Amino acid sequence: MFSALLDTCVLVPSRARDVLLEIASTGAYRPLWSSEILDELERTLRALLGKRGTSPEEADAYLTRLARQMKTAFPDAPVTGWEQLVPTIELPDPDDRHVVAAAMAGRADVIVTDNLADFPPTALPAPLTRQSLDDFLLDELDLHPDLVVKAVRAIAARTGRSGPTLTAHDVATYLHAHGAPAFGERLHVALGQTATSAL
Repeated sequence: MFSALLDTCVLVPSRARDVLLEIASTGAYRPLWSSEILDELERTLRALLGKRGTSPEEADAYLTRLARQMKTAFPDAPVTGWEQLVPTIELPDPDDRHVVAAAMAGRADVIVTDNLADFPPTALPAPLTRQSLDDFLLDELDLHPDLVVKAVRAIAARTGRSGPTLTAHDVATYLHAHGAPAFGERLHVALGQTATSAL
């Protein structure tokens, strides 16, 4: 199965994370991450929640719930044995080597990251590549249109419990404005086509 190492930066925005993981839950691809990526995710989200005025107790509860959900939904996602590969990798920022190491150890096909400049193609061992969130989601939509639409509709169906109720088109609009403009635009079209074909 096609495997994608998800960098911290694409897991931090909740809507992008929801879409990435919901698509993965359909079997369209296998998500991968390392303990270091999860630690970075927790630190970053904790800081963001603190800036929004979330109490430490509420942040703890949210982060514990998120970690449990990710572990339960994707027990095969954590990559182990990556630490020994770190010294063999050369990148512009040495602090990013753990991402490539995890991708190599997990035999990922692609690293999904919005920090493309941090992962020059020439620094990645073939056949490993890197893609932006937008490009990766576009590829998933091209390869698995029904699964992607199903995933987005499932996300929309879960909204409204602790925030506004969103439609699948609302999710597409949000993604279009927040990091995945081409995917958001194409998703609107795909959602329209599936609605039409269902009539």
